[in-house]
Parts: sequence; structure tokens; C-alpha cells
Amino acid sequence: MRITDVRVRKITKEGKMKAVVSITLDDEFVVHDIKVIEGEKGLFIAMPSKKSADGEYRDIAHPINSNTRDTIQKIILESYEKALLEPDEEPTA
Repeated sequence: MRITDVRVRKITKEGKMKAVVSITLDDEFVVHDIKVIEGEKGLFIAMPSKKSADGEYRDIAHPINSNTRDTIQKIILESYEKALLEPDEEPTA
């Protein structure tokens, strides 16, 4: 499995969520709504989730093992750091 595209949407509002990311796997499968979060120990990713009937959040899609999670997180955080260096897009009228 290769991550063939990463799209970062920076969040400019104050708060712990810093970006929302979409990744493409092998040019064939996309995972949307991965969040970049600022935690006490630095940045980390949160996989897309939904709130269940009992109020708990459950991941909709997630890596099966920690190696894959680490790889995905590393690539996403590198892409986020690059996006921080780019100017924010101006709204078009």
C-alpha cells in the first residue's frame, strides 16, 4: 500500500484541530476527514469517526496495525508541515 496523494485543509480557527486531511491509497481509494490534532505531546492524527448511539466516537476507517498507523501519521504530518509554509488561499468572490 502506498499513499499516492495527500490533501491538507488547514484550520485557521483557534483550537486543537489544526487541519483536515484526505489521503489517496494506490491511486485507487480515498480516506477523507483525517484530523490533525495538537495534543499535549505534539501533533497526532485522528481517523474519521462517527458518534454512536451510546455517545462514544467510533473510527469509520483505521489502520489494522501500529506500523501502518505510524507510516500514515508520518506522511500526513510531513504534508501538514509543508502546508504551513504555503500562503493561505484567498477567498474568491
